[in-house]
Amino acid sequence: MNDRFLKACRREPVDCTPVWFMRQAGRYMKEYQAVRARHSILEVCKTPELAAQVTLQPIERFPLDAAIIFADILLPLEPMGLNLSFTEGEGPVIHNPVRDRAAVERLRVTDGDELEYVAQAIRQARKALAGRVPLIGFAGAPFTLASYAIEGGGSRNYIETKRMMYGEPDAWHRFMDKLARIVTGYLRRQIRAGAQAVQLFDSWVGCLSPSDYAEYVLPHVQLIFEGLKDEGVPLIHFGTGTTTLLTLMRKAGGHVIGLDWRVHLDDAWAQLGGEVAVQGNLDPVLLFAPLHEIERRVEEILRRAANRPGHIFNLGHGILPKTPVEHVAATVEMVHKLSQR
Repeated sequence: MNDRFLKACRREPVDCTPVWFMRQAGRYMKEYQAVRARHSILEVCKTPELAAQVTLQPIERFPLDAAIIFADILLPLEPMGLNLSFTEGEGPVIHNPVRDRAAVERLRVTDGDELEYVAQAIRQARKALAGRVPLIGFAGAPFTLASYAIEGGGSRNYIETKRMMYGEPDAWHRFMDKLARIVTGYLRRQIRAGAQAVQLFDSWVGCLSPSDYAEYVLPHVQLIFEGLKDEGVPLIHFGTGTTTLLTLMRKAGGHVIGLDWRVHLDDAWAQLGGEVAVQGNLDPVLLFAPLHEIERRVEEILRRAANRPGHIFNLGHGILPKTPVEHVAATVEMVHKLSQR
């Protein structure tokens, strides 16, 4: 098996820097568009054969060093009792948002049986991968899940989320505790189905100050990583807009800290200390740039990583729709070529 990715997670020497991309299976690929022309996103997520098929599409197309199971971070909200749908062009919508203590108390904490379809997709993807590259599982982090559930969808200012956080802290912590317990069980189920690493996505947590993160988020994320520490797989902790939160995220947990593009990789690694691996951190929009500019930026990131064990090349967030496929292919080749040890 190509185990560069797993070695880098453990900060072991590799022959070249491993690379994979968040949202590497998605709308920029014609193969994915063909599947989505016949099935909704929830149908793809809930049909293990389709989810496994989509997971493998970028692996068949590019020499990536890891696959990531196709799913959506919001799937755990449904078994809790929230009504989720995806509106074309607008993204996810929660039709019964959580706005008070009574709504929090109504939410169920399940053992994850309702999400067994994700575990089945992992088993099928592992079989189809046949050891070519490792398979990553993932889940949304409690703050990001809570924000979607409270706002009812996407948000710019997180007014309702912060209103509960500041105005009803008991209800907030109760909600976050429920989410943390569900996410822990969900990720454990993915690992036991065959995921060889898992990533916790806290895509929205960058809207918080360090003080707010420490008080309202950190203990709940710690609960997740503490609950997974004996599972024996690398744990990746990722957020966007988190330059001021990196040391707190390190304290919260994870063997690998994912970095967005708003910080120099070497500066972030110095903050985090040498006992953790890092992942990142090319701006996803740079994949629209001319190839010579992409190469310049790839070289800069690799120079900042300085061949130290423990760097996984990735974007600072997911691949965007309409990203040129040939630029994705070229970037993977650049990373491997320029980082040869």
